[in-house]
Amino acid sequence: MTKSDLIKSLQERFKTYTYQDMYQAVNIIFDSMVEALRKGERIEVRGFGNFTIRERKPRLGRNPKSGAQVELSERRVPFFKTGKELKLMVDNKK
Repeated sequence: MTKSDLIKSLQERFKTYTYQDMYQAVNIIFDSMVEALRKGERIEVRGFGNFTIRERKPRLGRNPKSGAQVELSERRVPFFKTGKELKLMVDNKK
């Protein structure tokens, strides 16, 4: 599902709101999540999962095309851990 598919699905479900309203709502949610992660905050959506930031240490990597070594600097990356309920729903056990 893409972002536009999500917006269309919401708009079909809540017909009193326009596509533009749903577009803005989805963007506000995603922007809020990005801002929270930038601040180092943890995002928890009960029954769905948790978003956190993980710190990656600097290391040597390889360019897959040329095989040349590349220095990778320290960086922060988002990490998602699924919740138990989501795992069960995907597995058709709930």
